[in-house]
Amino acid sequence: MNMTENDQQKEEGPLALGLRQPPANIEAEQALLGALLTNNRAYDRVSDFLAAEHFANRVNGRIFEAIARRIEAGQLADPVTMRAELEHSGVLESVGGMGYMAKLLGSMVGIINAGDYGRAIHDAWIRRQLIDIGETVVNNAFGISGGLSGPDQIEAGEEALFKLATEKGKEGDFVSFNRALAGAIEVAAQAFENDGHVTGLTSGLRDLDKKTGGLHPSDLLILAGRPAMGKTALATKMAFSAARAIMEDTSDKGGKPKGSVAIFSLEMSAEQLATRILSEQAEVSGERIRRGDIGQKEFDRFVRVSHELSSLPLVIDDTPAISLSAMRTRCRRLKRTQGLSLVVVDYLQLMRPSVGTRPESRVLEISMITQGLKAIAKELEVPVLALSQLSRQVESREDKRPMLSDLRESGSIEQDADAVMFVYRDEYYLQQRQPKETAFDSMDKYQTAMEDWQRRMGLVHNKAELILEKQRHGPTGTINLFFEGEYTRFADLDTMHDH
Repeated sequence: MNMTENDQQKEEGPLALGLRQPPANIEAEQALLGALLTNNRAYDRVSDFLAAEHFANRVNGRIFEAIARRIEAGQLADPVTMRAELEHSGVLESVGGMGYMAKLLGSMVGIINAGDYGRAIHDAWIRRQLIDIGETVVNNAFGISGGLSGPDQIEAGEEALFKLATEKGKEGDFVSFNRALAGAIEVAAQAFENDGHVTGLTSGLRDLDKKTGGLHPSDLLILAGRPAMGKTALATKMAFSAARAIMEDTSDKGGKPKGSVAIFSLEMSAEQLATRILSEQAEVSGERIRRGDIGQKEFDRFVRVSHELSSLPLVIDDTPAISLSAMRTRCRRLKRTQGLSLVVVDYLQLMRPSVGTRPESRVLEISMITQGLKAIAKELEVPVLALSQLSRQVESREDKRPMLSDLRESGSIEQDADAVMFVYRDEYYLQQRQPKETAFDSMDKYQTAMEDWQRRMGLVHNKAELILEKQRHGPTGTINLFFEGEYTRFADLDTMHDH
């Protein structure tokens, strides 16, 4: 074949594609409908994955819908009982009336094959959806619809494929109790080997691990709080501890780490987050590091610790306003290349929903984001820890400890989460209430108020509360933590601050 013929074939390729008929299996559709009309029990073989819209022939789809409606209402669906409904609705007019029902009955091979017919219909539908997605990708690339940049088009294409993959109605099945028991025993054995506490990934906080058993795959955990409470510091502590646990497990067994921790930092840059971790581990104030106000010994310690931490399986993505689809793609890639053990999102209100979606309200947008994060947790089988801001209504209360109701303005966060935690520091609010001399008419009253304030400050100094308000798999309650503001560091209270 010469070059000219090759070029001609390339030019004709798209035209030939355009002339192809979309995938369809009309014979399987007719055979299935015939089987359903002959014996309604055939419906049980396809009901959990097949829907009317999966049929290529619109009339066949409407007949299936009518049959399904009657069967699910506990009524008989056969040619006699279906006749009145189909004639009244005019469904059969375009295919020759009730004679088409006789054709369907003649197409029936046997109800034992109904599942195979259903899967053939469903497979053809998936292929048609793939063609539609492909056409949209091509049209967007040619700029026909406009409005989307190249990277946005990639995200939109990935999102459409993910939606098809997750919502295609694939068959589910029961898990035998025997198999479920085996899984439960495996989890119990893991807990026993880990001194009876942690079955998931460690959070680095002993008392939290006792209540939760660690961070578990497929769980969406929400860590919420008002600004300046230390959400990022606490999430960073958990991420760092998990990465160190992965590293230690690897060094015990030899070889490369089989997992990693991904932090999506939408508010702080990767450098700022790394400085926080270094500040905490080297015990050098982050503020002094930024000002350059550190001595040679502190700088040397800072550099030494940075070398020790450089091998941790911890990665940071600081893309601002990242979309759900981009996050999913990057997590999938990371799982494939390095393994993935934990995802941290700081914070979810700064995220965008998937490209191509336009939620009607902010509440709906947040709901789509939390549902998407839960989907990522389930699909990749990793815990997802998402930080969340709380509404200002907390500030208007006398007791400023957060409650679940403070989340409700933010869509379905509470509903989608497997665990909801609030971080609260009384010291922050009490600090703002320091008595001012000008507010008192005598020095004695001012001194009394000042002494009372100092006493109360002493009680809450360097203390924080982690309020586990919701947990699907275990108890709730308040966990007292040690908080060191200079290094923005959280730790177990009694080991660091024993009185």
